[in-house]
Amino acid sequence: MERTIGFDTVAILGASIAGLLAASVLARHAREVVLIERDRIRDHPDVPRQGAPQGHHAHAILTSGQRAMDSLCPGLTDALLARGAQFGGGSFFTAGGYLDAPGSDASLFVSRALLEGELRRAVLALPGMRLLDGHRAQMPRIDAGRVVGLHAAAPGGGSVEIRADLVVDATGRGSRVPAWLAASGYDAPPVERVEVGMRYASRHLRRTPGELGGRLFFSVSPSPAQRRACGVLAQEGDRWIVTLIGYFGDQPPADDAGFRDFARSLPTPEVAELLEHAMPLDEIRTFAFPANQRMRYEGIVRRPAGLLVIGDALASFSPVYGQGMSVAALQAQALARCMADGSHRLESRFFDAAARVIDTPWSITVGNDRQMPPGGPHGSLPQRLRHRWVQRVLRAAHHDPVVAAAFLRVARLLAPPSSLLRPALAARVLRACPRPPISPVDAAPDAATRCSPPCPFQGGDPDCRNRRV
Repeated sequence: MERTIGFDTVAILGASIAGLLAASVLARHAREVVLIERDRIRDHPDVPRQGAPQGHHAHAILTSGQRAMDSLCPGLTDALLARGAQFGGGSFFTAGGYLDAPGSDASLFVSRALLEGELRRAVLALPGMRLLDGHRAQMPRIDAGRVVGLHAAAPGGGSVEIRADLVVDATGRGSRVPAWLAASGYDAPPVERVEVGMRYASRHLRRTPGELGGRLFFSVSPSPAQRRACGVLAQEGDRWIVTLIGYFGDQPPADDAGFRDFARSLPTPEVAELLEHAMPLDEIRTFAFPANQRMRYEGIVRRPAGLLVIGDALASFSPVYGQGMSVAALQAQALARCMADGSHRLESRFFDAAARVIDTPWSITVGNDRQMPPGGPHGSLPQRLRHRWVQRVLRAAHHDPVVAAAFLRVARLLAPPSSLLRPALAARVLRACPRPPISPVDAAPDAATRCSPPCPFQGGDPDCRNRRV
């Protein structure tokens, strides 16, 4: 690894995915990088951290995120595959029909704990890395408008002083940086929130060959008419992880019978059938996610030099879309590009670059989530029109592989949403779905009215000639 020393010491708060990826970048530009993590992780390296309870639930790595992680930590994917991670395809049920993500567009499936563990091993092997686990970072010290260091409370009392040229906060959506800025007389970032009241429940099952038709993942996307969703992903150790999701306080139960009943309420039978015969490996765990949250650090005028924020501390997304880890990796790539141009005005350049990274996944997530509250449609007129267009794209994608490939590139953060408006693609969508839906097309069609393939309307249009009566 070629090193260009620009900082003496960098302190990174949080050994999360975002913190580890930021460390992999900054190790090239600092004499020493100190990772400060409040959890004790040396003793249990491959189990979810106490400070990351979402680690017990399904996580996805999008294609863009996997590529970014491999560019920052070469060999990471190979190391994960050697530990039992899976690589393959799957399918979604969305907008009233199935959308395949075939093996030729394979994705990596691995638990959050194993991914974090392998990434941590790679990062801690870099020159100048030091881990302080079991330590809690205190408010950074600022002198003459610049961060100069901080103290970290040690286990059992006392503290460690760290003199640092740069402090990077990667402590997640509970980051204390806004309060620290306000306490130091600086501007706190504007906050954008989109409430979802999401609750989810997960458990692991024994995975055997041939289940789910040989797919490695299956998901049901939420919609205004069907606010229940799920994700089933293969993991190392011949396991499935099944995560059931409800919006606005609709909690999937944590008992066996209730968990299965919730799965049966989904618009497709795959998950319920899997739960009927696959062996449970652990207890059901629940978690709550109140809102999408975005901190607009790029809009701050007054801020100290030498302080960056990355990962969920910048933006956290509804987990049903599987974007969080990939967005963190793309932000780390943006940090690497900023560092390649030197440390001058690093804070402004990075926050602007990170905002551009966040813009696309944020628009995808909140574009759908804004439609979820009862009494819709919701959002501004442009937002509602974009949502309706995406639904038409999805309906066309059920039967047109060209449209499906274009949509998957957007979903995997490989192309901007505007690519779905290209004239040639729009023409294909309009030919497949010449009229917009007059009711929410995402609703699972009733068994008495479900269309037979290859009907592109999937029961959403009452005048569809294939409509069963």
